[in-house]
Amino acid sequence: MKTLKIAIQKSGRLNEKSVELLKNCGLNFENYKSSLISPVSNFPLEILFLRDDDIPEYVQDGIAHLGIVGENVIQETEVEVAYLQKLGFGKCSLKLAIPNNSDITDLSGLNGKAIATTYPVILNKYLQNQGIQADIRTISGSVEISPGLGLSDAICDLVSTGGTLKSNGLKPFGDVMSSEAVLIGRKGEEDTDLIQELIQRIQSVLRAKETKYVMLNAPKDNLETVIGLLPGIKSPTIVPLADEKWVAIHTVIPERDFWDRISQLKQAGAQGIVVMPIEKIIL
Repeated sequence: MKTLKIAIQKSGRLNEKSVELLKNCGLNFENYKSSLISPVSNFPLEILFLRDDDIPEYVQDGIAHLGIVGENVIQETEVEVAYLQKLGFGKCSLKLAIPNNSDITDLSGLNGKAIATTYPVILNKYLQNQGIQADIRTISGSVEISPGLGLSDAICDLVSTGGTLKSNGLKPFGDVMSSEAVLIGRKGEEDTDLIQELIQRIQSVLRAKETKYVMLNAPKDNLETVIGLLPGIKSPTIVPLADEKWVAIHTVIPERDFWDRISQLKQAGAQGIVVMPIEKIIL
C-alpha cells in the first residue's frame, strides 16, 4: 500500500471537524470545495470528499481504505466495515418525535401509525425489536414538517439540541440510537503500517483534547495528599523550589478530573495553579 485514501464528508456537519482533526494530525492539504480529491503533501494519503451516504460503501469496496462518518450512516447503509476509533464529535441521537398535541402516550401507541424518516432501515429494526407495526414513510427532505402537513403521525430523525423539533411543534418521544463520528476501515486491512501510523496520530490528538498540562506549587508537608489528587499518565514530576518547604508539581490529567478536584487541591495547600492545553500526547 503506497498511498492511503480516506473518505470524509464533502459538506455538512462532519466536514469541518473532520478537516480540523486531520490537520491537527500534522497533515498538510487543501480543503477543496470543488474537488473530490485532495493530496496530502507530507504523508502518503489522499483525502476523498464524498457524500456521507457513500462513504461506508466506498470503504467496504476498497475504493477508500478509511472513512470518517456517523454511526447512523453506517447502520442505515448496512455495510460491513471495521470500527477503528470513535472520534468524539458529531454526537447526536436518532429520536422518535410526536406533535405536542398528540394523543400517543407510549410506544404501543405507534401501532398502525405513520412515521416519517430518512432512516427507514434503522427505524424498521427498532420497531421490530419493540414489537411495533407502523407505516414507515421514507422522506428525503425536512422530516420535521411532515406531521404538520398531515403526512405522518410521528417522525424519526437526528436530534442534536432539539431546537428544530421545538420550532416545528414536536417533542421527543423515544431514543432509537446514539451516534457520533467514527473512523472506519475495510475489514481485514486495518493492521497495515500506514493505517496504524495514521490511527496513532489521530489518537494522540484525541488524548490531547481530553487532557490538560497542570503546574502548581505545593507545600512539602502535604505533598502526598496533592499527588494523590493528580493522577498523571504515569506519575507527576516533582521540582524543588528555592523555598525548601515547597515544590513544583507538573502533571498531565484528564480535564474532567481536574475540575472535580481543584477545591481539594486548594484545601491541601496548592497554589499558583496553571492549566495549559496540550497539542498531542503520544504513548
